[in-house]
Amino acid sequence: MKTDRRTLNRALLARQMLLKRHSMSVLEAIEHLVGMQAQAPNPPHIGLWTRLADHAFDEVGELMTERRVLRIVLMRGTLHLVSARDALALRPLTQVILDNHLKTRMGELDGVDLAEVAAWARALLEDEPRTDKELRARLAERWPDEDAAMLAWAVRCRLPLVQVPPRGIWGASGIARHTTLENWLGPAVPDPSVDDLVRRYLGAFGPASVQDVQQWSGLTRLGEVVERLRPGLVTFQDEKGRTLYDLPEAPRPDPDTPAPVRFVPDFDNLLLSHADRARIITEEHRKRVFTVNGIIRATFLVDGFVHGMWKIEKKRGEATLRIDPFDPVPEPDRTALEEEGMRLLAAAHPEAKSHAVVFAP
Repeated sequence: MKTDRRTLNRALLARQMLLKRHSMSVLEAIEHLVGMQAQAPNPPHIGLWTRLADHAFDEVGELMTERRVLRIVLMRGTLHLVSARDALALRPLTQVILDNHLKTRMGELDGVDLAEVAAWARALLEDEPRTDKELRARLAERWPDEDAAMLAWAVRCRLPLVQVPPRGIWGASGIARHTTLENWLGPAVPDPSVDDLVRRYLGAFGPASVQDVQQWSGLTRLGEVVERLRPGLVTFQDEKGRTLYDLPEAPRPDPDTPAPVRFVPDFDNLLLSHADRARIITEEHRKRVFTVNGIIRATFLVDGFVHGMWKIEKKRGEATLRIDPFDPVPEPDRTALEEEGMRLLAAAHPEAKSHAVVFAP
């Protein structure tokens, strides 16, 4: 079957909970999305607000304090907000990404017994959560002849480290402190399955190619996994002739389904999870959103596609949402963005003396 860019766009929006706000729990949403990239502390909170009905910004903090969700490095070797269950299931599958990172710089650690370093660091971090600075200082004391920064980097690659609260709680401040996943959640017997990982990706991002799932996960050689799953999947051909795979029961709305305006936060997986991102953003606009130093700017959607960028500024108690369109915004969508922006400001910064939405020239 053939499929086009707009059809893929509406399928993606439906899977990403962006065609309508959903009435499900925060935990259910995070698991449906297979985690949310959390390279910065605040974006996941906004990503949940834009997807869920009646979402309160303190809900994630409560779940983190209860150790039901947490922040840990997973897909693509990047920090994600995931459920405790997914942390245990996905971390073993994605460890190979960090192992490969480590291999690229093994020459700088020549002669170092990394197993000994990791074991020593595990005991240190399980005794008490530590900051990166504290970890480097202790490593420098233990291995004075080695590069402490490199040793700390190797520890982060070798050990499954959790960023403990209050880091990641909306409105909280403080530098990141780490302990191990096992110490945070207790002993567990994970049941990792790469087949399940691919199926869950399709449920949240499909239809998609093998290259797409590899882009999202950071894993390689997934063609053989998809081939193994193929009897239980449906296939499509995109406009460039590439084969796309999908779950038979997954939603694929009519391409003319109306798509409301949406504010998408920085680093959202919506923009990061396909090798070919044409279903959500043009290449011209991608170059403006993705910076050379790895920042993925916050964007807004008009008719389902990225139409510009936005940011919130707080000065003297005033919260202002500034919208920077790439192209002129039709008047009905402009009004919708103003209304949605005011709702976001009221939810994110209820303490502000005033709220305003401002469009760049």
